[in-house]
Amino acid sequence: MHKKLLEYIASNITFQKKDIALIEKYFEPVLYPKNRILEEEGKIPLYLYYIVSGYLRLFHYNENGDEVTSHINCPPGFFTSYFNFINQTRSDENVECVTDCELLRITREDLDLLTAESEIMKDFSIRVFQQSITYNENRSKELATLTAEQRYVKLINNYPDILHNVPVQYIASFLGMKAESLSRIRRKLSKS
Repeated sequence: MHKKLLEYIASNITFQKKDIALIEKYFEPVLYPKNRILEEEGKIPLYLYYIVSGYLRLFHYNENGDEVTSHINCPPGFFTSYFNFINQTRSDENVECVTDCELLRITREDLDLLTAESEIMKDFSIRVFQQSITYNENRSKELATLTAEQRYVKLINNYPDILHNVPVQYIASFLGMKAESLSRIRRKLSKS
């Protein structure tokens, strides 16, 4: 499983054999079944996950007790409740496997050790967290400026496999709409 992570890192930076050994030392391979909660709200997130295969989502419950999906990650990439993982604070969100998942995970303590021992991984981890901030800023902007249909079209253009792997109710929630609204949009688009 480490091979996919190493390829992902190599697409951004060049590393040496010692960096490979450290990555293999600190990232633990794990397999989880569909619907498994990996990190629970009210607790400090224990791990940062690298998704080898499968889909994860970040969700919370609103004041009515409904699930609200705030993030769906398409592999490959890193996933957790970033703010809470970095600051080691209690999260108000859950991390759940939407499908069966192959993951590599690392604790905050081990991430600190890895970045202390590898300057390249320190630079890479900063880049990953910068990408997370940029993604969240863009997502907030899109929710405020794009119509529901535009958000859906953009999502399926960028991540076409999401429709085959993630239930419609999660996609709708992620896009800031009810499942019925998404169904109407999908019917409209299929006719045009």
